[in-house]
Amino acid sequence: MRTRDLVLPCFLCLFLLLTAAAGSASPQSRPRADPVSPAVAADFVRRSCRSTSFPRACERSLMPRAPAVGRSPRRLAHAALAVAAESARNSSAYIGPPRGGGAMRDCAETVRDAADLLRQSAAELAGRMGRASSPRFAWRLSNAQTWASAALSDADTCLDSLATYTGAGGAAPRDDVKRRVVAVEQATSNALALVNRLQPPPDAKLSRFS
Repeated sequence: MRTRDLVLPCFLCLFLLLTAAAGSASPQSRPRADPVSPAVAADFVRRSCRSTSFPRACERSLMPRAPAVGRSPRRLAHAALAVAAESARNSSAYIGPPRGGGAMRDCAETVRDAADLLRQSAAELAGRMGRASSPRFAWRLSNAQTWASAALSDADTCLDSLATYTGAGGAAPRDDVKRRVVAVEQATSNALALVNRLQPPPDAKLSRFS
């Protein structure tokens, strides 16, 4: 009688121990990116930036994010979009609402629009994209490309506006404003190039970007 009375409590204890062990192990079973050394991550960023139109600007802005990027093309593209969005937001705030409007006002508005588009593009890559051959991946990547391309057009439009701008007494726009907008254009161009690299080849049926 005593032996039978002890069987059920022992069985329950064993069951609870196995359940707790399975629960603690489950987070470790989730797929995670393999950690890489800082040197490997930096080399990945450097080699990836060579495919952009402005590799020096690309390296300068993305190298500090190399540890978080690792060797992930998607994380690198996301970081580039975030950098471009920050550059556009800061430039728009720097230009500010110019008095009298005109070309300078148009420039500030288009750069602000570019910042919003780049944030949207980055958010699209931050979501779960699925397999490279899946419709969801194609849809999200297409959205990111479209918004980044529109942001680049906005930056170009701003530079065109500055080229025709004449301030009080026929003064040209300040060089510091031009430099900031050019930086936005370059960062956006680089981000778009890295986003485009996520496009899988036709025979990539089972690949996944992480």
